[in-house]
Amino acid sequence: MKLARYGQPGAEKPGLIDHDGQLRDLSGIITDFTADQLADEALAKLAKIDPATLPLVPGNPRLGVPVAFVSKYIAIGINYTDHAAEAKMRIPKEPIVFMKAVSCLCGPNDDIILPIDSKKSDWEIELGIIIGKKAQYVSEEEALDYVAGYCVTNDLSEREFQIERGTQWDKGKGCDTFGPVGPWLVTRDEVPDPQNLELYLDVNGERMQKGNTNTMIFSSAKIVSYLSHFMTLLPGDVIATGTPPGVGLAREPQVFLKPGDVVVAGIEKLGEQRQLVKAHPKQK
Repeated sequence: MKLARYGQPGAEKPGLIDHDGQLRDLSGIITDFTADQLADEALAKLAKIDPATLPLVPGNPRLGVPVAFVSKYIAIGINYTDHAAEAKMRIPKEPIVFMKAVSCLCGPNDDIILPIDSKKSDWEIELGIIIGKKAQYVSEEEALDYVAGYCVTNDLSEREFQIERGTQWDKGKGCDTFGPVGPWLVTRDEVPDPQNLELYLDVNGERMQKGNTNTMIFSSAKIVSYLSHFMTLLPGDVIATGTPPGVGLAREPQVFLKPGDVVVAGIEKLGEQRQLVKAHPKQK
């Protein structure tokens, strides 16, 4: 299933994408995609519904983050062999873990607002994992059983904040609007192999990133298991699993986002995002 939330920020309703790609309203069945609705049993009940019996959602409404509550937004750095090469960094022995502030979360097509005094805002298409049930000390073999589904994420990053203003990556990762997620959550039964998905990202129609999750250093299962040994993963938590090559920082010459740019990012089977880049309203 492809599950989405639509409507204005803070007032989103649950929806389902039918076989024809149309958005159907689920608000008569459930109130929202809360933690309890991400469990296997709840998803199985939704899968039994005939989409044709659900009301069509008219027009082209805004899409929000596909889950109603995200307690943690966790990200993995340098997790593609070809991205490590372009970044001139060694292959890590263990996953590099950092956090993105949950306040950076936004819908897949919401505007990217550059932070005040941003000089090096960059893009990173990434496979997103959405946790479906509480995970503590899970094995790699059972890790994917704790996944509700997968999604497109863009780990937007202000490189000056991240690299040149101390050692904490988080400062460049958690700016408002730097966490578009969606357009929908695709349940794990539709993604039997998360390690064989094509990813791409374009800026102003130019292909900047192209890759495949088969070059990830640490697999989705390894990441979920690894993280569960350091923190409790809760339903709705989002994990961004790293980016393939082609980020602006690594290009020669370097290229960074500016007002007016249009970013389009997508992953095979998981859909596509589109964002317009704007200056911060308080930028002088």
